[in-house]
Amino acid sequence: MKKGVYRHYKGAQYWVERVVTHSETEEELVIYQALYGEQGWWARPLEMFQETVNIDGEQIPRFEFLTETPVPSDTVKTES
Repeated sequence: MKKGVYRHYKGAQYWVERVVTHSETEEELVIYQALYGEQGWWARPLEMFQETVNIDGEQIPRFEFLTETPVPSDTVKTES
């Protein structure tokens, strides 16, 4: 998985820092940071991060890769 900026299907953008392994389950987790608001850090299972979601009968990626270049947080649109 590439490090970079990803857009969530609801519109918010996130910086993906890396994929790590859970110490107990060995599940791969994506470590990522919101590019809006308080810019909190999150962890999500890699499988879930890469899955598709059904929106109005259409399968779309939960997260879509945008760029490897960081985006200044004051220019990022928040979820509406």
